[in-house]
Amino acid sequence: MNLRFFLSRMKKNQSGKYRQLRRDFKEFHYHSYQFEMTDHELRIRFNYSIDSRFSFRPETRIPLKGLIQMESVPESFLKNMVFNLGMIELISYWKATCSPTIVIHCGGLTEEQVKWWKNLYFHGLGEFFYLNSIVPDITSFVDIRATQNHPMDPVSFHCQEAAVIPVGGGKDSTVSLELWKRTGLRATPFILNPRGATLWSAEAAGYERESLLEAYRTIDPNLLKLNEQGFLNGHTPFSALLAFLSVMVAALSGNRFVVLSNESSANEPTVRNGPNHQYSKSYAFEKDFRHYLCEYLTDSIEYFSLLRPLSELQIARLFASFPQYHKLFRSCNAGSKTDSWCGKCPKCLFTWIMLSPFMEMSTLVDIFGHNLWEDHALESTLDQLTGKTSEKPFECVGTVDEVNMALAMSLKKASKPYPYLLSRYAGSDLFHRYAGAGEEDMLQVFHSAHFLPEEMEKNVRKAIQSL
Repeated sequence: MNLRFFLSRMKKNQSGKYRQLRRDFKEFHYHSYQFEMTDHELRIRFNYSIDSRFSFRPETRIPLKGLIQMESVPESFLKNMVFNLGMIELISYWKATCSPTIVIHCGGLTEEQVKWWKNLYFHGLGEFFYLNSIVPDITSFVDIRATQNHPMDPVSFHCQEAAVIPVGGGKDSTVSLELWKRTGLRATPFILNPRGATLWSAEAAGYERESLLEAYRTIDPNLLKLNEQGFLNGHTPFSALLAFLSVMVAALSGNRFVVLSNESSANEPTVRNGPNHQYSKSYAFEKDFRHYLCEYLTDSIEYFSLLRPLSELQIARLFASFPQYHKLFRSCNAGSKTDSWCGKCPKCLFTWIMLSPFMEMSTLVDIFGHNLWEDHALESTLDQLTGKTSEKPFECVGTVDEVNMALAMSLKKASKPYPYLLSRYAGSDLFHRYAGAGEEDMLQVFHSAHFLPEEMEKNVRKAIQSL
């Protein structure tokens, strides 16, 4: 079990440190960006600093492999895309001191763009602020100043009717890969920082390593040093960074669609009337990003989540019908570096619960390594997932309703004596509330808030109705 990972999810009172750091470090600077093509990769670098004290030069590399063609897009688009990628990358470094001013030296921003970025930073850092007991004001938590007057213009270019599908190694992206096959259109998996589970999933879907789009993103070691010294640290909107990077990769590979695997469940806040760990996976972000993409970058790329109309429960049901992925997928963040299930974290228990109505116990034990129903240490996690507390775990987990429905469905198929956690749940008021209440409705619902093109919407509807 990764103790540091779990400690990072604990609430701390850092409000005093936040105020002091803002007094000590007045400005964060986005100095420049560079990109260059070598014989085998596109290399992107950013140059940031906090006052004159700390400097950061993170890097992202995109192997060419015959898939990336610089000449496929205008250079002005690539410059604009890299500049904006730097705007989302910088938030990982800014949060160390939360300097009251961000100065942009290498590009222009309209007033509307400044508002857009402040909104993304504010809501995307909602968990970071909450767990550090920081109560910022959206209008004054940061002032973004661009020293150049004229932002770059959006451009159009030709793309083929094909998709780039980011693959993270979990169940959701594998479901997207399988559903996209039914459209008859070509797809190319895109993997950021490839690891075992992502590569295994792509291979099981029929894609060899050389046919994958890949990128490698590194964190500047100076930031890690600041973290060790006790500067502010916490969750950032990673999926927003993935959005910008995926659009750039799609354009450079000539693909029109960027197809995400974010579901309707991602819209539910992690804390009641509070922040959402999954903000940059939410419908609100998707809508905002689509507007920004078309208005300031290009109208040639279409960005949407294929699974947005669905719930985690429906996705789990679909995933259960694709056995080729069952031993390969990994959703545990604590075990991500070793491609393992820790069996102790909220993500492990949540995934176990979602799959339990649709898989045999022996299959689940084979996947996770042991029977999570019998783990007494997961009691408090179960209470969080079922809504007995005001906070859900700060993980990408489904809604309280979905978890309770999955538990009720699991009890329906379980034999007595029930395993420990199921027995505990069977005696609760929640079980009596959800037992037999709207199970089919939840499994057949199709949420209307989505951006699927008409033909793709029909394919997803058919997939749900066929189960």
